[in-house]
Order: sequence, then structure tokens, then C-alpha cells
Amino acid sequence: MTLIATRPGPGAARPYRFPQVVRRSAAGGQVVAAHLPGQNLAVALLLLDAGAGREPVGKEGLGGVLAKALEEGTAQRDGTAYALAIEALGTELVTGLDWDSFQVSVQVPVDRLSAAVALLAEAVRTPRLDPADVLRVRDDEATALRMDWANPGPRADAVLRADLFGADNRWGRPMYGDPASVAALDVDDVTVFHSEWFIRPGTLIVAGDLDRIDLDALAATAFAGSGGGPVVKGEPIEVPLAGRRKVILVDRPGSVQSTLRLGHPSPHRAHPDHVPMTLAGTVLGGAFTSRLNHLIREVRGYTYGIRGDFASSRRFGRFGISSGVQTAVTAPALVEAVGEVSRTQATGVTEDELAVARSWRAGQLSVELQSPRAIASALTTLVVHDLPDDYHARLREALLAATVEEVSAAAAAHLHPDSLTLVVEGDAAVIRDDLVAAGLGEVLDHTA
Repeated sequence: MTLIATRPGPGAARPYRFPQVVRRSAAGGQVVAAHLPGQNLAVALLLLDAGAGREPVGKEGLGGVLAKALEEGTAQRDGTAYALAIEALGTELVTGLDWDSFQVSVQVPVDRLSAAVALLAEAVRTPRLDPADVLRVRDDEATALRMDWANPGPRADAVLRADLFGADNRWGRPMYGDPASVAALDVDDVTVFHSEWFIRPGTLIVAGDLDRIDLDALAATAFAGSGGGPVVKGEPIEVPLAGRRKVILVDRPGSVQSTLRLGHPSPHRAHPDHVPMTLAGTVLGGAFTSRLNHLIREVRGYTYGIRGDFASSRRFGRFGISSGVQTAVTAPALVEAVGEVSRTQATGVTEDELAVARSWRAGQLSVELQSPRAIASALTTLVVHDLPDDYHARLREALLAATVEEVSAAAAAHLHPDSLTLVVEGDAAVIRDDLVAAGLGEVLDHTA
């Protein structure tokens, strides 16, 4: 007996209104804040233009090591005393790193925000950076990466990134570095990176009840002791598309699964097609109801899940697909995935598919942007990508208003199935002949 059920249709996206955004210059830096009336919790986030993209080639992983080293004490107090001071406020330092920025934040009740920002600034501006602590943190990070890289995935990700963007460029190497690059860092690398990028004022992001928060006083605390000239952000990077599709085989002898990473370059985050690109990616592979997941998981049974989407930073972006499949179906899964990309690029999306994608993406805003920390994160997007203050307020309407024609045009313009690089991490002796026979492109063996 076969049970056939009709998939439920999309519900209406809940109403959503982004809070009022306030910008001002203060104490030599910039403040961007969101007013959350009546909210007892507040978040302060120091946003520095010190992302992974600022690391020198060959020094990948500096940001990750420095993030951990900030917790090892300051010039004013040792690690234990600092930990006790910040725990007494009921909070912790939360660090974040991406290609464009380094972020350090605290979340506390409003009446403790000033004291928490003072401790945050103390850690960021005057970390102890004791050589023994730095080396211990570095070794811990390198060990963690070695454990991670022993699993399927990180090598394939690194090979794809290097092929798309070039291993001679920082953005062509892993964001957090690899075991070798992190293990090779020394104390001077960390202290110099800190002196170059962490003394600059940056931007103070605040989300909370602004009627109870003195933004000027917070700025004076956050920017005390900072200096340096303006940071040149750099223009978007023009990454050429490959002239042909190819398969790169990363040998993992004896593996019972193949790890798949497919991709090509795509536009940067502030590109005017960002919304229709996002929706096209959602229809193709960005949701459980996507074309890729339906075909390769539900119809073919090749995988537990497959995802495809556009990801972008301030200067570059990429379209990517990731999955893991049984070794025996590696070639057919790739054929189906490439075929689905080609179909979406050639024929666009349907109104029914787009309705689901629009409702889900717009509905996420009302779910995800509720807490002060989520609002603070959204404010960082405005700063990093030079977006207008009403961007998030208008985003829901932009998602819901996107038409089939607009989204299909974005798919046609920004999906490039013939320029895909297909990285396969698996048992080369078992799958190479099938990959060659599939005719997806030249099969190349990766050499470490």
C-alpha cells in the first residue's frame, strides 16, 4: 500500500516591523543602535573591520587565535580576575569572525550595560597577550582543526574555495585557516595583527531600550584609547567564471560515502539582485522543499539531505551545493544535481515554488529577528555592507513582492552550470571510472 499525502501549502507570512535605527558619531567612532522599547536586556557589539579577509596570505587563522586569546586576561587583570569580573555581571564575551568583520559582544540587563561595555573594551583594546597564553591558544586551535579536518568535508571545502578564488589569494583559503597555517603562527603574528586592526575605533552596535541607555557615554567607553585612520574597505572583487566544468577528486581511501561540494563565483552581498538571487537559491536548494532535496533525497534516495544556495560577503560571493551520498551513487547524484541547476537556469521557477519560498523567507524575519542579539546582528549587516537604515524594514515587502519573472531572471543571470567546479571527496579507486563515464567534465586528481 502506498500512502499519498498532499503537501500543505504555504501560510501567510506574519507581519513584521524592524525597530527604529539610530546613527551618530561619538567619541571618535560610529554608533548604530536599534530602539527596543521596554526591553530589559540589551546587547552591545563592537564591530571591527578585522575579518579573515584582513589576514595576510600564509597567516590564515589569526582571527580565530586572537578571539580566544582575548579571554586570557588584560593589561589590568589576569585571566581569572577578568573571568570573575565579567561573570559577576551575568554575561560573557561572545566573539564572531567572518570574511568582513570581527565582532565582540555582551548581553546584559540594561542597568549593567555600561559596566559590561567597559569590560568588553578592556579585552579588545588592552588584551594581555602573554606569549605562553597565545601559544597555548594557538596549539589548542590547531588541534581542534586537525580533529575537524580528519572528518569528510573541510578538505573538499578548501579545494573548492582554492579553485574558485585562487589559493594565492586570502579569500581562496579557508576562513579559519587549516591545521598547518594555524600551527605555524607565532606570538608576533598575533600581536601585530591586534595592533593593526583592534586599536581602530570600529562601530559600536547597540540593541535595547534607548530611553534607558546613554549612547554617548557607551561610545566614550568603547572607543577610549582607540585611534588610526579610516579603513579602506576595498571594491568588490571581479572573480572570473571558469571556461569549462570540471571534477576534482579528493582521495579518501576506503570511504563508504562521497562528500560533494559544487560551486562557482557569484555576486557580492550588496548586489541589486540579492533578493531575487536568494529566492532562486531557496527554490533550487535552500529549503527542505527545494528541487534538489526533493529529487536527490526523496525521489532518488541518494542522501539524507542536499543544500544549495548563494552565499556572499562584502567583496565576493559564491553559489554552492553540498551533500554526502553513498559511494555507489556518487556519479548519478552529481549528474542529477548538475541537471537541476541547468533546468533552473534555463527555465526559471514556478509561481507555486516561489510562493513557498517567499512565504518562508519573509516569515523567517518575524521568527529570527526577535531578540536583542538578533537585532544587533542585523545592524552589523547594515554597517558592513553599506545598506540603508530602512533595509530590514523593507526586506519583508521586497521578498513578498518578488515576481516569477524577476526570480527566474536572477536564476538565468547568476547560475552557471557549465562553469561549476565539482569537488568529490571519496574513494578515488572506486568512483573515478564512474565520474569519467558520467561526462560531467574533465576529472582531475587533487594533490595536497
